[in-house]
Amino acid sequence: MPRLMFVLLIIGATGTIGKYITNAIVSAEPCIGQQISIFTSQATATSPAKQALLSSWKSKGVSVITGDLNNSKDVRKAYSGVDTVISCLGRNALASQIELLKLAEESKDVQWFFPSEYGTDIEYDASSKDEKPHQNKLRVREFIRGQVKRVKCTYVVTGPYLDMFLPLASIAEDAGGYDVKSKRAVIVGTGDEKVGFTTMPDVGKLVAAALQHPEASMGKILKVQSFVTTPNAILEEYEKQTGTKWTVEHTTNEKLREVEKAKWDANHPIATLYTLRRIWAEGGTLYEKTDNEALGLTPGDMEPLSAVVKRAVNGEGY
Repeated sequence: MPRLMFVLLIIGATGTIGKYITNAIVSAEPCIGQQISIFTSQATATSPAKQALLSSWKSKGVSVITGDLNNSKDVRKAYSGVDTVISCLGRNALASQIELLKLAEESKDVQWFFPSEYGTDIEYDASSKDEKPHQNKLRVREFIRGQVKRVKCTYVVTGPYLDMFLPLASIAEDAGGYDVKSKRAVIVGTGDEKVGFTTMPDVGKLVAAALQHPEASMGKILKVQSFVTTPNAILEEYEKQTGTKWTVEHTTNEKLREVEKAKWDANHPIATLYTLRRIWAEGGTLYEKTDNEALGLTPGDMEPLSAVVKRAVNGEGY
């Protein structure tokens, strides 16, 4: 195992999941690393909407490096002196990680790289290779296996983020979700099918734990999650916290597949959501054993369902 000083660079730190990962790393006890930097665009670094977040990190010693993710000179400069890179890039930027990994492999400093793998398991079973939303992540894994020899890579596979699973999307109601305002739920299948979830704060906690346990995580594909529950159990928690019975509708798995195909045929961007919801409903998040324990985390260390539903009921969003 490489000897690391733990000089960290986080890419995509201010994004949807990046802010949770960065918060967890910055706030971790004991402290992770000698230095933590984030690499972001000049536009993000100067955006009024990001100033409170960036200021909170700067107050804890985080450095902000600005540059263009697609400019190899900027990336090489950002990698200088860094031994660990954590990518938090969103779905639309996943393919750009191939160049980031290539530059990491060429660098003299980077030794450990976390690709942005948070989310659904892209190699769950034999059918995973054919799922359209998985293709960019699969290309990144293929590049790593074929071309990355020196740098060690760790994949943190979390399954679906519960915080993003809960809301009932008006443009995709038949994909399932919960609407606090109308006290209405749309559930895929019977509602008793088990799904493994990770809350967004716990995604950060799990990445931080992987950094704190390199002996258990370096070079590994980690299967982790907050807990396993069912759509009906989530509904019960909503009803408990709102003090009322909800109106419930169901989408059959067959119907979900029909709509999924129609959306892909129409090249509609919402098709990805339907595919992922179908994968989750059909058991593509379940494991005999997770790697939580290897990272020093017990069930009691993870957020409970009630905490996430409470945020949703209070309109806190994510």
